[in-house]
Amino acid sequence: MSKYNSLKQECYEANMQLNALGLVVYTFGNVSAVHREDGVFAIKPSGVAYEDLKPEDMVIVDFDNNIIEGSMRPSSDTKTHAYLYKNWKEIGGIAHTHAMYSVSWAQSQLDIPIFGTTHADHLTADIPCAPPMSDELIRGNYEHNTGIQILDCFKDKNLSHEEVEMVLIGNHGPFTWGKTAAKAVYNSKVLETIAQMAFITRQINPTAPRLKDSLIKKHYERKHGVDSYYGQK
Repeated sequence: MSKYNSLKQECYEANMQLNALGLVVYTFGNVSAVHREDGVFAIKPSGVAYEDLKPEDMVIVDFDNNIIEGSMRPSSDTKTHAYLYKNWKEIGGIAHTHAMYSVSWAQSQLDIPIFGTTHADHLTADIPCAPPMSDELIRGNYEHNTGIQILDCFKDKNLSHEEVEMVLIGNHGPFTWGKTAAKAVYNSKVLETIAQMAFITRQINPTAPRLKDSLIKKHYERKHGVDSYYGQK
């Protein structure tokens, strides 16, 4: 019996939820779950249809992209996941999707403005879009360099990955993360919903203003602040 059965189960359930929420196209998209003590993570195998997936199919990989356990090739995005886990030690799960509105904003190469309180309930900043990758990086270790692209974006925009748990890669699509794989999937759905709302807002009013700071602060703090009062204690 594998010592990583529970990690594989967590990863499998998160991947199935990603599909159930309509955030993937065919086999595109993946979720990983990390085991920090052992320095490994479980990730979906590459190109396997969701209806065919089983918990035991999840591939165990270390932060240097070595396969520790598994008979199939891991996701083609594995090196991006590994780079993020190695550099952002607080995160426990990562998700990548090809969801329509998130990808559309990524293809526009624009940040998603914070237009409303649904956005502010989750974060206080625009959702960042990293610039398209340079030709030099594309010719290099592409998936590894995608991780560099994400970290560079957060550094350039002076953002915290613990406060903003999502990013768009210009001309590519979204990555999200969280304390668990389930939270990464949750953030993927939140991102897709906000992306759709922002798109519709721009269609109704191309000059719609950003949400004013007082409402951003109010809505974020009532859920996440020291004196938060949303939900049950």
